Amino acid sequence: MALFDPVVVALADHLENPGDSYAVAGKVDASSYVMGEKEFALEDGVSYDVVLTHTGDGLLVSGIVRAQATGTCDLCLDPAHLDIAGEIQEYYLFDEPDDPDAFEDGFEVIGPAREIDLAEPIADAVIMDTPFVVLCKPDCKGLCPTCGANLNREQCDCAERAAEEHAASDDNPFAVLKNLKFDEDDE
Repeated sequence: MALFDPVVVALADHLENPGDSYAVAGKVDASSYVMGEKEFALEDGVSYDVVLTHTGDGLLVSGIVRAQATGTCDLCLDPAHLDIAGEIQEYYLFDEPDDPDAFEDGFEVIGPAREIDLAEPIADAVIMDTPFVVLCKPDCKGLCPTCGANLNREQCDCAERAAEEHAASDDNPFAVLKNLKFDEDDE
């Protein structure tokens, strides 16, 4: 299933000779995308700016995609705003290669309609620039695992209480030392 609707570029009379280039820019009107189990809202779709270059036996597509995305912080569950700026680098062949292994390298053949669909390379660039760990800010403190307080907004004393309780419990390997008596008369 495609991440975005098709972005078809008709080559028509463009790129007839090796070395010819053709610039294409536009915007994918998408409101969100999914990466794994995470969903990201797109504030204004995804803009793309690419250059198509005739290389002799194929077409090199290179450029950049940009988007403003909002996801959920993995530590505190607050909204996390991301600036996406991913690179597109894709190669299309004019004719089917003699070597069938070329398709294993990810090359596609430009069909007789002389059109290419940029939806998949745009989606790949967006996904590749989306961080695996999403944070609302680099120093996010997350949630307290005991009481659930957002430690970016408030402090709780759960960690201190847990440390004191652990120090006083018999599970602590140093608990036997709490009953140790020092003989102060032997000075």
